[in-house]
Amino acid sequence: MTLTQEKPVIFFKPQGRMDLETATALSQKMAEVKLQSQQLWVIDLAEVGFMDSSGLVPLVQALKAVRERGCRLVLCNVQAPVRLVLELTHLDSVFEIVDNYEDIDSQFDEKSLATV
Repeated sequence: MTLTQEKPVIFFKPQGRMDLETATALSQKMAEVKLQSQQLWVIDLAEVGFMDSSGLVPLVQALKAVRERGCRLVLCNVQAPVRLVLELTHLDSVFEIVDNYEDIDSQFDEKSLATV
């Protein structure tokens, strides 16, 4: 798991399975980030090939936290098995999902990218 933090973009890149163990680690990493208004949180799921219901917990918690602070959260590079979980739980309509990082249309540039 890598984490980079610089205002305004926070970039998370979990790897492997998003199960209870990985979800707990991701939640802990997310809790370390000091939320500031106008941040963009990007969760790159390119290296996540499996997600169970416990893997959804940190995503939903993060979405709630960033929205409360006036920030934005985007999921990108969502693999088919993970997308299926999001669709079955109807969370695909709650999260902003893009195919890849370059598809995020925002005022943020790559120079402000932080990896967590």
